[in-house]
Amino acid sequence: MDFLEEPIPGVGTYDDFNTIDWVREKSRDRDRHREITNKSKESTWALIHSVSDAFSGWLLMLLIGLLAGSLAGLIDISAHWMTDLKEGICTGGFWFNHEHCCWNSDHVTFEDRDKCPEWNSWSQLIISTDEGAFAYIVNYFMYVLWALLFAFLAVSLVKVFAPYACGSGIPEIKTILSGFIIRGYLGKWTLVIKTITLVLAVSSGLSLGKEGPLVHVACCCGNILCHCFNKYRKNEAKRREVLSAAAAAGVSVAFGAPIGGVLFSLEEVSYYFPLKTLWRSFFAALVAAFTLRSINPFGNSRLVLFYVEFHTPWHLFELVPFILLGIFGGLWGALFIRTNIAWCRKRKTTQLGKYPVIEVLVVTAITAILAFPNEYTRMSTSELISELFNDCGLLDSSKLCDYENRFNTSKGGELPDRPAGVGVYSAMWQLALTLILKIVITIFTFGMKIPSGLFIPSMAVGAIAGRLLGVGMEQLAYYHHDWTIFNSWCSQGADCITPGLYAMVGAAACLGGVTRMTVSLVVIMFELTGGLEYIVPLMAAAMTSKWVADALGREGIYDAHIRLNGYPFLEAKEEFAHKTLAMDVMKPRRNDPLLTVLTQDSMTVEDVETIISETTYSGFPVVVSRESQRLVGFVLRRDLIISIENARKKQDGVVSTSIIYFTEHSPPMPPYTPPTLKLRNILDLSPFTVTDLTPMEIVVDIFRKLGLRQCLVTHNGRLLGIITKKDVLKHIAQMANQDPDSILFN
Repeated sequence: MDFLEEPIPGVGTYDDFNTIDWVREKSRDRDRHREITNKSKESTWALIHSVSDAFSGWLLMLLIGLLAGSLAGLIDISAHWMTDLKEGICTGGFWFNHEHCCWNSDHVTFEDRDKCPEWNSWSQLIISTDEGAFAYIVNYFMYVLWALLFAFLAVSLVKVFAPYACGSGIPEIKTILSGFIIRGYLGKWTLVIKTITLVLAVSSGLSLGKEGPLVHVACCCGNILCHCFNKYRKNEAKRREVLSAAAAAGVSVAFGAPIGGVLFSLEEVSYYFPLKTLWRSFFAALVAAFTLRSINPFGNSRLVLFYVEFHTPWHLFELVPFILLGIFGGLWGALFIRTNIAWCRKRKTTQLGKYPVIEVLVVTAITAILAFPNEYTRMSTSELISELFNDCGLLDSSKLCDYENRFNTSKGGELPDRPAGVGVYSAMWQLALTLILKIVITIFTFGMKIPSGLFIPSMAVGAIAGRLLGVGMEQLAYYHHDWTIFNSWCSQGADCITPGLYAMVGAAACLGGVTRMTVSLVVIMFELTGGLEYIVPLMAAAMTSKWVADALGREGIYDAHIRLNGYPFLEAKEEFAHKTLAMDVMKPRRNDPLLTVLTQDSMTVEDVETIISETTYSGFPVVVSRESQRLVGFVLRRDLIISIENARKKQDGVVSTSIIYFTEHSPPMPPYTPPTLKLRNILDLSPFTVTDLTPMEIVVDIFRKLGLRQCLVTHNGRLLGIITKKDVLKHIAQMANQDPDSILFN
C-alpha cells in the first residue's frame, strides 16, 4: 500500500529558524495553478474558482492597504495627543491635543495662536499659575514623569507580551523576505503590541521615529491576512510576495509617499521582486495612502506633518553647499553605524542586555531632562522637522523667522533676504545644542527593547545641519551680495536663498548616509515636499552621502544589524571576488567522517530513525548504494519524521524492520516479512548539484538567485559532499576576516 497517495499534513512545511526552499515552493505553485487552469475547462463552478483564485491577490492587497492605512491614522492621532499630554491637558475635552483644543476656542488671537484658555499646562492645573520658577519646575517634573511612564509601559508590554515587537523590524523583514522563517515575528500579538507600544515610545519623547516600525506593522497585517487565502497560507514563497507589497504600503503611510514606498520595497527590503509584485505593491501603497488621506490625521489634508512648498528656484552655485551637506550626511551615517553597532554588541555580550527596562528608563530620563529646557528638543521630532523645512512667510511667529525689517515685502509677495534678528541668533544656538543631543542620544536609543525607527531622527540631524548652513548662506548673500559668486544671480533685496530647502537636502543626505538608499530616498523626499524642481539637489546630496558613507564602511544600518544578529542573509548587492572552489567549502572536509546518506532500497525504518536521532541535519541525500554513491535525490528531515510517524499510525504492519523504498517499484517480498514503506513521494528527484571544481563565485550566485537551502557536490556523477546556505555565509565571513561562527541560525 502506498499511503502517500494522500497528502500528509505537515509534509512540505518548515521548522522555525529554517530557510525555505524557493525552487520547491515556486514549482508547487506552478503545479497548483496548472491544475486549477485545467479544471476550469470542465465546469462553470471550476471556472468561478479559477477567476476567484486569480482575483484573490488583488483583494488581499486591498485589505492590506485598508488595514495598514487605518492603523497608521490611529497611531498618528494617538501619538499627537499623547505627546501634548506631557505639557498639559485640554479642559474643553481631554481627548483634544493642543492644536485641536485651540482650534475650537473663541478666545485665541493670531499672534498667540498656541495660547487659549481651554488649554492648561500642568502648572496651571496644579498651582493655578504659569508664571515664575516654581511653575517651570512643576511643568519640568510633569514632562519627565509622563515621559518615564510612557517609556515604562512600552518596554514592559514588549518584554511581557511580544519580545519581537522591539526595534524597527526592517532588518528582520529583509531576512524573512530572503526566505528565512521567524515564527511569531509577524503574528497577531506582535501587531497588537507593536501598535500600542509604538504610540507610547514616540510620545515618550525619545529620539526615535515611527516610520520603520510602520513597515513592520504593515507586514504583520499582510501576514495575518494571508491566512484568509489558501493560495498564500500554504505557500511560503507566495506569502513573501505579499509581504514585499505590504512593506511598500508601510512606507506609503509612513511618509505619504506611495511611489517612494514601492521603490523602497524594491531597493531596500525585497529579495525576490517579480513584475507582478511591483503592480500589486503599487496598488497596496495607493489604497493605504488613500485610506490615511480619508482619516486625515493632521487635519491639514496632508499625509505627513512636514509637507512644505517652496517657490524660489535654486541656483547652480548652491550645488556646492548641497554637496557639503551630502558629505556631512555620509560622515554622520558612517559614524552612527559604527557607534550604534558597537553599543548594541556591548548590550548583547555584557550584563546590560539583561536589564532592558532599566536601560530604557535611564535613556528616557536623560533625554527628557536634557530636552525640556530647549524648545527645539522639547517638541516632537516631526514638528521640529516641520519647523526646519518651513520657508519663512509673513505670518510666521517662529524664532527662526525673527528677521529685522520683516514686513518690507518685495514685489510678488515673497520676502527678500534680510538681516537676522535676535530670535534667529538665539534659535541658531539652540539648534546647535539640539544637533549635539540628537547625534549622541540616537546612538543609544536605536536598538533598545522598544519599537524605534531611525528615519525621523536621521532626518532631524540632517535638517538641523541644513538649516544652520542655509541661514549662514542667506546672511552671507545678504551682507556680501557684491561677491563674484553672488552678484550674477542675487541682487540686493531679492529672495535668493531658501534655508528650508537646505534643511530638506540635509535631511535626505543624513537619511541616505545611514540607510544607503538612493532612488527611493529622492522620490520619498520630493513626494514629502511636493518640490519637483528640487530633484537635482536631492540627487546630488543622496549620491554624495552614499559615496562618502560607502568609503568609510560598506554596510547600511539594516545590513549591519542583520550581521550583528547573525541572520542567514545573503546580500545580493555584494560581489564575491575570491578564487575558491566548491570542494573547499563543502562538508565533509578531507579528514571529516563520511557524509551521512540514505540508500534507496536497503535501509529499515529503525536504521533511518537512528540516523535522525543521532544527527541534527535538515535533510539527507539518497544514493543507489553506499558503494556506488550514485545520487538519486534529497529528502528533508522534517518530511521523513512526519511520514514515518504517519505510516506507523495509519499503515498496518509497519515495524522497525520494515524496509524503506525510495524507488518507483518495490520488488516482491518473501512471505511473512513486514510490509515495506514507500517514500518516493517525499523525495526531491531534482536536487541542485554542482561539480567539485565549480568556482565559489558561481555557487554563491546560484544560492542568491535561486534562493537555495543546499546544493550537492558531485564528481563524475558520484556524490562527494553538500554545501548549505550556512556554509556559504560562513565562507564569505571567513574570506572577509570575520568570525564565521557569528552566523547563529541554521
